[in-house]
Amino acid sequence: MNNVKTNNSLLRPYRILDLTEGGYMIGGRMLADLGADVIKIEPPGGSQSRIAPFYKDIPDAEKSLFWYAYNLNKRGITLDINTADGQDMFRKLAKKADAIIESFDVGYMSSVGLGYDDLIKTKADIVFTSISPFGQSGPKAHYKGCDLTGWASGGYFYICGNPDRPPVWISFPQAKLHAGAEAASGTMMALWHRLKTGEGQSVDVSMQECVTTNSFNAPEMWDLNKVEFKRLAKGINIGTQGLRVSVVWQCKDGYIIFVAQGGVQPFVNSMKSLVEWMAGDGMADEWLKQMDWAKDYNASKLTKTVVDRVEEAFAKFFMTKTKNDLYEEGALNRRILIGPLSTTQDLSHDRQLQFRNFWEKVEHPELNDTVTYPGPFLKLNNNPMQYRRRAPLIGEHNVEIYETELGLSRTELYKLKEARII
Repeated sequence: MNNVKTNNSLLRPYRILDLTEGGYMIGGRMLADLGADVIKIEPPGGSQSRIAPFYKDIPDAEKSLFWYAYNLNKRGITLDINTADGQDMFRKLAKKADAIIESFDVGYMSSVGLGYDDLIKTKADIVFTSISPFGQSGPKAHYKGCDLTGWASGGYFYICGNPDRPPVWISFPQAKLHAGAEAASGTMMALWHRLKTGEGQSVDVSMQECVTTNSFNAPEMWDLNKVEFKRLAKGINIGTQGLRVSVVWQCKDGYIIFVAQGGVQPFVNSMKSLVEWMAGDGMADEWLKQMDWAKDYNASKLTKTVVDRVEEAFAKFFMTKTKNDLYEEGALNRRILIGPLSTTQDLSHDRQLQFRNFWEKVEHPELNDTVTYPGPFLKLNNNPMQYRRRAPLIGEHNVEIYETELGLSRTELYKLKEARII
């Protein structure tokens, strides 16, 4: 990939100022991937998000893989908005921008004169998106929040892990990623609204609300069936009785995901196909071959005894197969609703992802190397998403933006740098 590509993407006309940190930065990254000119603003000296893991394990702020991942396609400048000069400079940037995304503590931007109500005096139609743990208002608005508190307060931990043990924490921090992605979506909707009405607006994103959607049907289970979801280890509740069925199964070389479920298509065909495969390997008893998956395995009348018997037979069969066996032969050839639980190494060698040219190598001239990234989250025919540039170095585009685009003289730029404003 060239270091900078021509931008013909969907959001090319838009400029976004990105003041987010941590996983929230993925919001600006998504908008940049869609073609917006996203300017990542970090304090002089570098962002607190330039953290491990590092390229080749070299502890260097300029080699943060975390930073690379969430700031690809962005330009980058430094600016101290805690100072009067920095605030004045930010207003000049905002005047030429379409949207701002920030993740400071609730009320901080207003305290330095850069809140939504302040900036609309500079840019009346600005879109101002704020991400916080619990939203900009309400009894918890000023609470601190992290990945752990996000998942816990969002309800997800209540259903994660074994029932006789405490909840299980998701290994890699993801709560802020969900909030950042929703911020990107909310920002685009607000920009669409502005196209229709000419009005800007404030967008309020709560991390707690964003992660609640990952509880799937747990919130509705009580309303619909009067069944309370609980931690079920590797299973889920189905039916009006809240019967536990397995979802994660062990196989010869890892784990797969599969739900033994009948009653309706396409589950019935999936179950029939699995039993036929088992029978061919001599691992299906007569009772299993005679099972009427449409009637006998209907979630509305299933019993624990039947579920346990069926799952015991399936578990023995899965242990004779690898993840690839179950995917290639089971899912692709036999149309069984089954899939591997992939490790990062599995994904990096996945045949389907390679066929789709999913992985992209991005040039990092400062490293004299290329870094492999997951490909764009969306494929578009007419305006394909492109990786135009690697994540910015500290203050890499200060001259380009402050001098060339805002019209500051080299002397003014030097004074701002000497004063640690940029």
